[in-house]
Amino acid sequence: MSEQRLLLSGNEAVALAARDAGVRLGTGYPGTPSTEILEEFDALGGHAQWAPNEKVALEVGIGVSWGGGRTLVTMKHVGVNVAADPLFTLAYTGVAAGLVIVSADDPGMASSQNEQDNRRYAVASGVPMLEPSDSQEAYDFALQAFTLSEMFSLPILFRMTTRVCHSKTVVKRKEPTAAPPSRAYQRDIPGRVMIPAYARPAHRRLREKLHKVYDWTESCGLNYEILNDLSLGIITSGVTYMHAREAAPDASFLKLGATYPIPVEKMRVFASKVKRCLVIEEGDPYLEEAARAAGIPVEGKSEAFRFGELNVSRVRRILAGENTEPAPETAGGVPPRLCPTCPHRLVFMALGRLGCVVAGDIGCYTLGVLPPFEAMDSCVCMGASIGVGLGLRHAMPDAEAKRVVSVIGDSTFIHSGITGIVEMVYNPPKTGHVVIILDNGTTAMTGLQEHPGTGRALDHQPANQVIIEEICRAIGVTDVHVVDPVASGVEEFESLVRKCLDNQKLTVIVARRPCALLERKLKALNAASQTVCSGT
Repeated sequence: MSEQRLLLSGNEAVALAARDAGVRLGTGYPGTPSTEILEEFDALGGHAQWAPNEKVALEVGIGVSWGGGRTLVTMKHVGVNVAADPLFTLAYTGVAAGLVIVSADDPGMASSQNEQDNRRYAVASGVPMLEPSDSQEAYDFALQAFTLSEMFSLPILFRMTTRVCHSKTVVKRKEPTAAPPSRAYQRDIPGRVMIPAYARPAHRRLREKLHKVYDWTESCGLNYEILNDLSLGIITSGVTYMHAREAAPDASFLKLGATYPIPVEKMRVFASKVKRCLVIEEGDPYLEEAARAAGIPVEGKSEAFRFGELNVSRVRRILAGENTEPAPETAGGVPPRLCPTCPHRLVFMALGRLGCVVAGDIGCYTLGVLPPFEAMDSCVCMGASIGVGLGLRHAMPDAEAKRVVSVIGDSTFIHSGITGIVEMVYNPPKTGHVVIILDNGTTAMTGLQEHPGTGRALDHQPANQVIIEEICRAIGVTDVHVVDPVASGVEEFESLVRKCLDNQKLTVIVARRPCALLERKLKALNAASQTVCSGT
């Protein structure tokens, strides 16, 4: 194959690398900015599937790896919180075939509830970490990550950020190599059954492995110097390297691509070569703190630059030693809002008219907090609406508690709302509770992806369907209603909610109507499929 030059986003580059690396399964949960990786992997002919949540995705990935197949597990940064339980123990057990976990961080919170810096997860869990700065590195580093995973028998945390995920740069594709042969399953009870007697030596083995990985990071080609003017040296990683190169093209650089274990001695040697050494990084002072703890004389950024994405102008301010920066300009244009035909509009209209206290959740319906509805009182994390609503019911005076409603979407309910229903049945407030599941038949906010409740797989082909109302009844909720809020109208829907609030029972209302954008997308997919089948 002659060399291919492709214009790819970071997400597309990772998908291509996974295909070229012979990945057996790609699995994850859709979340901006990571979503397109698995969709592109599927389009390239890879085996990709959406899991109910990130924890399940990683657990499936573990099984694939132990079974002998390479696997890619994708999620956004807050998804790692959900997957953290198996992640920490996986570092003890290790892997068989390569396992790479994409953490797509979101500095600036373009579509997230926080901007946590997941480099901390690498340290806490003891998992090696790579950070690409553009699409070419996303491709090259992802290929390297599978090899590295197998070299050290450890999962690899592949940290990307919004700018790398979505920006397009030229990628030179490597000559695809033959996929590694599947490894036969090997039973390893002491290595994989983490009872305390086996976990204690496993922890020691992990630390021994990390010493070897550290030696690798100190000498690997992913961490390298660019020596120019030695009056200024910059230690950086990820997309910040691109901003810093543009802001200070004559400076010397230590560009880090393998950032855990941190190559401290390489940082020390670099700092000794330059007159002034700065660490420039988005988010937490992760590299700066490591350098200072090792006694390396470096400067960092002020607290003002800890928030949001960095760019060339902000890097220039850091270089100038500024401690403050101008308040960001208010973005113009139309603020986000629910679509004009969205069925959620009628639900929030009814809740507002009833004066409900609404414990909300993560999804496009979160926009119900904005005018003209302003009908949401909380939004914490996926699935929190039910638990928070129950807590409010337990704490508030009865007359006020009767107004509390939990609102959650269908995909979010499957992701982490089911255990909330279990809690509701097991520990019911004395005033009962009302949960409204807004079922629009898709994971709308991240781009209309499928989930187990839609009856369609990642590629939109038919799949087994999980019926939401049947789950609720099976758990023990006896008062379950399934309605189309548009067909019934706001008056009738409001009357139903009022009746359920007055009954003071444990109630679930499934407000079901397909998203109009989904219907349009499925029609287009069906038309395209028929065109292919007809040979035109």
